Amino acid sequence: MKKFSEIEYHRPDIEALKKAVEDAAAKIRDAKSYQEVKDAYFALQEREEADETMYTVAHIRNTVNMKDEFYDKELQWLQEAFAGTIPQYNAFAKALTGSQFRPQFEEEFGAQLLRKLDASLLTSDEKIIPETIRCEQLSQEYSKTAAGATTDFRGEECNFYGLLKHMQSTDRAERKEAFEAWAALYEKISPELEAQYAELVKLRNEMALKMGFNNYTEMAYVNRNRFDYKAEDAAKFREQVREIITPAVAKLRKIQQEKLGVDKLFYYDEELIFPDGNATPIGTTQELIDKAQKMYTEMSAETGEFFDFMKKYELFDLETRPGKHMGGYMTSMSLFKAPFIFSNFNGTSADVDVLTHEAGHAFQGYLALRSIDVDALRGSTAEINEIHSMSMEHFAYPWMELFFEENTEKYVTSHLLGALCTIPYLVSVDEFQHEVYAHPEYTAADWKRTWREIEQKYMPWRDYDGNEFLEAGGFWMQKQHIFLYPFYYIEYAMSQICAFQYYGRMKEDRKKAWEDYLRLCRAGGTKGYLELLKIGNLLSPFDAGTVEKSTAHVIEELSKRYTV
Repeated sequence: MKKFSEIEYHRPDIEALKKAVEDAAAKIRDAKSYQEVKDAYFALQEREEADETMYTVAHIRNTVNMKDEFYDKELQWLQEAFAGTIPQYNAFAKALTGSQFRPQFEEEFGAQLLRKLDASLLTSDEKIIPETIRCEQLSQEYSKTAAGATTDFRGEECNFYGLLKHMQSTDRAERKEAFEAWAALYEKISPELEAQYAELVKLRNEMALKMGFNNYTEMAYVNRNRFDYKAEDAAKFREQVREIITPAVAKLRKIQQEKLGVDKLFYYDEELIFPDGNATPIGTTQELIDKAQKMYTEMSAETGEFFDFMKKYELFDLETRPGKHMGGYMTSMSLFKAPFIFSNFNGTSADVDVLTHEAGHAFQGYLALRSIDVDALRGSTAEINEIHSMSMEHFAYPWMELFFEENTEKYVTSHLLGALCTIPYLVSVDEFQHEVYAHPEYTAADWKRTWREIEQKYMPWRDYDGNEFLEAGGFWMQKQHIFLYPFYYIEYAMSQICAFQYYGRMKEDRKKAWEDYLRLCRAGGTKGYLELLKIGNLLSPFDAGTVEKSTAHVIEELSKRYTV
């Protein structure tokens, strides 16, 4: 294993990969024993790990600098080339799912892998290759549009993330000015974003119809391996949020208004939790990494080993800069058994959240890469994956003094407040996407109207101080998931409910809570969603009363922590 910066990129041989997939499918079809099926599967996996790792290296380097022409063009080539392997992979999936040795495969590795392959055959076909390629191109265009958006703010060139830190200023005039600049930046690129999204919605709907679905929502649920719940269950969960969490947050926003001493709480006030300023981490990026290493060393033997590995091989790119992709993510290079963390540090407490949230993902990936043989089962669906990350944020509380010193209690209060207050927004994004894909004929004006209606339903306190673009409903387009990862967002809300369960348990028996969490991490994606919740000793967010049970202790704690 080399440091990430020293890894040499080699373009995958796609024709050789196609041949390897075809050979594996033939061996499985002709197999006379289960061992032959198993050998063919793992021989192909070994080949895939090398090719997919090179794809991941190219993807990381593209997102680190979207102005790099080589990796921009290379990623476009890779997206098109890998889309061309759909026929071969479909034949492979049909061979394995239809094998007479399927029962033995399921007995050794569980039913989940074959369920995923069954699902892939419903959502992947060579007849939708052109649409698949075009969607990838549009996603890349969107990412470049958003990453390239910058503005001059008080003499500093800022992207969206650079402006956010100014929206936490104790100076309300600065907050408002940053907010107006942020909104103006989105309004400026909104024609491009709306055009890109319109084509994405059209293409996704066309793919769904070609594949025999009634609409894209149905296809997305299968594509995201949502085997254990349907759109109706998601709607019931959102209603639990509206009934339990929205009123609690409304009360907290009222307290915030009084604490800040403002007549009305506007959107640009929401991020300032304390009138004398939010807690900000102390130290340079390298110092924060060093502090995180100390934290994970003390947390457990497993987390210590994991973070030492990450630091040794420099598996991070953390600081924001113009031309860098927005957001944060964790990805894995299975050939090297190495996770990678990408982020946009901006000098706020969110920088520490990256070192807990994305590290939670990376920690689970590090464990799975070393303990689960089937690569496709190392990670779970997002509903479980986000429990790994969000729970780690709470498990890290005892070490926050390393990062915030005398402002530690401020940070913990802000973090807990933010975790609860974000949930209504998370479900708003989910409901918005259900509406968009239920009405593929909607125009950009319809999207704005729909967003504003949903926003007022779940976040009635939201006020943009007369900003016409946002008051009309333009806020929806600031969420990259809507463009890049359709229907991926309610998972954050569901996972936060589960993370709150672990947090409540931590207060009573930290050792037991950690054991439950570790067991969930080690299970990866070897089981379905509801089975994994049982393994982790967690209540299902869909069950009546779960939202109330999971958040009651958080609301109570905040009633003591956050007062006028």
